[in-house]
Amino acid sequence: MIIVVMGVSGCGKSTVGADLAKHLHCDFQDADDFHPQANKDKMSNGIPLTDEDRWPWLRAIRDYMDKEKAAGHDVVFACSALKKVYRDLLNDKHDVHFVYLKGSEELISDRLAHRSSHFFNPKLLHSQFETLEEPTADEGVFVVDIRNDPDTIVDIVKKEMTSWK
Repeated sequence: MIIVVMGVSGCGKSTVGADLAKHLHCDFQDADDFHPQANKDKMSNGIPLTDEDRWPWLRAIRDYMDKEKAAGHDVVFACSALKKVYRDLLNDKHDVHFVYLKGSEELISDRLAHRSSHFFNPKLLHSQFETLEEPTADEGVFVVDIRNDPDTIVDIVKKEMTSWK
């Protein structure tokens, strides 16, 4: 099983994804680790990524998913997956389950103001919300409100997972 915990930067993807992987006894991967240095440099300098910047990054993630799926491994990813076309690329032949961590720009902006040691420049948050295409009902994405604490979110996702088999 491949699970992608998605949403804008600062919504809690890495925290929730790592906790969920720990509970599921499987591998956790942060999609940020798949970014080339040029993308990280752009973001740290407050320059939004373009689709052209994101495609190679998304393909690298998909290639990793291919390898893990072929090996029979379960993986939880933290990945923004902001647009439907990005989610479609990631979900190509994988039966990927997406969990969207949904929160307001105000709440996430406050969280980013208190976060340290990450290359993402908080000034880019608004551009992520502008890029975000919230999943629609026909995508089958499970939506969780980030006003819940991470442990509660993991519990909510684990309960939802019983319907995914």
